[in-house]
Amino acid sequence: MLLTGGLKSLLPHVLRRIIRCNRLTISNTSGMAEGYKQANVVILHKSLADDFEKFCHANDGPLPLLHRSQPGDWKCPSLSSDSDIRTDCLQYRKYEHGACTGSLKSLKEYSEQLKDMVTFYLGCSFSFEKAVQKAGIPIRNVEQKCNVSMYKTSVPCYSVSMFHCNLVVTMRPIPESKLEAAVLATSELKEAHGAPIHIGDPGLLGIQDLSKPDYGDPVHLHPGDIPVFWACGVTGVEAIINCRAPLAFTHSPGCMFITDLKNDNVRSLGGVPQVHCISQDPLHFSIVSAEAAQKIKTLETLIGIDPGERGIAHLQRQGELLRACLALSHAGSVLITTGFPTHFTHEPPEENDGPPGALAIAAMLQALEKQVAIVTDQRAMDLNKKIMEEAVQLGILKKPIPLLSYQRESADSALMFLCENGNSGRPRFDHLIAIERAGMAADGNYYNARKVNIKHLVDPIDELFLAAQTIPGVTTTGVGDGGNELGMGKVKDAVKKHIKNGDVIACDVEADFTVVAGVSNWGGYAIACALSVLRSCEIHDRYLRRAVGFPRAPSKSLWLPALPSVAKEEKLLKTLVQLGVRSGKTASLEMEVDGLPFYNTHSLMIEKLL
Repeated sequence: MLLTGGLKSLLPHVLRRIIRCNRLTISNTSGMAEGYKQANVVILHKSLADDFEKFCHANDGPLPLLHRSQPGDWKCPSLSSDSDIRTDCLQYRKYEHGACTGSLKSLKEYSEQLKDMVTFYLGCSFSFEKAVQKAGIPIRNVEQKCNVSMYKTSVPCYSVSMFHCNLVVTMRPIPESKLEAAVLATSELKEAHGAPIHIGDPGLLGIQDLSKPDYGDPVHLHPGDIPVFWACGVTGVEAIINCRAPLAFTHSPGCMFITDLKNDNVRSLGGVPQVHCISQDPLHFSIVSAEAAQKIKTLETLIGIDPGERGIAHLQRQGELLRACLALSHAGSVLITTGFPTHFTHEPPEENDGPPGALAIAAMLQALEKQVAIVTDQRAMDLNKKIMEEAVQLGILKKPIPLLSYQRESADSALMFLCENGNSGRPRFDHLIAIERAGMAADGNYYNARKVNIKHLVDPIDELFLAAQTIPGVTTTGVGDGGNELGMGKVKDAVKKHIKNGDVIACDVEADFTVVAGVSNWGGYAIACALSVLRSCEIHDRYLRRAVGFPRAPSKSLWLPALPSVAKEEKLLKTLVQLGVRSGKTASLEMEVDGLPFYNTHSLMIEKLL
């Protein structure tokens, strides 16, 4: 019998010969024939082959098709010189009507049945292990001399005819400092599943316990390791089980077919990937191309100018717009709040900075098919209904958005509002955004920039943001331009030090992400533009859909019209003027926001962002 020592350096044809002679004492092929492609194997009746091939193309993350054989052909010259699929995997599984009815060392006894069967060779993540190690990243399962961990997820694959199943993934523990290197090393190896489909908490994939894999062995995480998940070819095994074919064969998970092809033919997928943390509870990282990230940083720089000379440069934190928009991109349901009743002697007391930015964000979220709602002050409901109706008439929104109000009735009011039956495990919203929303100061009051307490005009929507901090999976963003807005608590020390009256007016309530702009509306426009950039990014799109189904990026016609435009914003501002909503700084009913003229200031900013 041959032991594992030296197997990683043997050539594939030698290894296949050893496997064929049944002379190995190992249970999987991880780490063997380093640098060469390994393949998952699915063998099924020729009548099912066309649909299975379509299923592979529709889910090419888990099922990258290397080769499809002719019926009865057990050789594979395009992948290997002298192979025989009946004998060249370490172990096989036999399936009858969806049930596994045996593990086999050879399929030779089924040669007659195999004459009417087609073999599919599908890419395998074992193929990228050498590239990962070359990048200085440990492969923990190889270190621990065990098979990789494989898990069934709650992520459905794209169904084709009778082929349907949930995605199966492999998990590899990666040191946090090496996450980007691991993504970079694997992203272009598309035939070995490419980049990861999830980084962080396994619960977000529906995996309850990493110590209990569905296939393979449990792999121990070292301190500082993050679980990283790649799409896995064992997804094909699940599809075979669910289609209940009378007879099918697969490799035994971890016991791959070793090809003669080297891993040096890479296919680029839209640029160099970056990794960004978007949540600590649950831990969640996202992936985006460097090009898209740079565009969003440029948007952040554009809105960061300080036309009012308030000193907002001291409040800015680089990269907050990108992280906020990545979190929004992953969200399914978003709650937006706006409304700053600074003009307490007028009716309505609202200013016109905030609602346009809020509607710009809402319009893009609507176009991206996310659930959106707006929460505002009870006394301002009628005004907001009129603004909403006009926004639909003007073509800013496709349809009206639910308008909600929040009142504190008991200690758990905020939790009851945000979650079904107050259950923090079932939140109604994934993300909360406050844009130019009056924020509570340290003394419990709400102040405008001139230090006037306007608490009597403000409902306690801050409580929703405080409650969100206690609900796993709910992230928050605050957009502001002066430091007294909801969410600016994250930069309150800088507000107190650098902003006029900051020691009194500074908002005390934090958001996870703080977007600081010269005018808050600009922050809303920038978020809409950044979400559009992310939707156009192939790398991010693939990560969002977990590498199953088809790319969504090409359907630009659905969401590009949702971007803000000078014409739409001009009409909306005219509507606000007609409704008596005034400029923040001057209280004038003119075509201006925060004392700055719409034409050649706000219109120019919109054009620059676009």
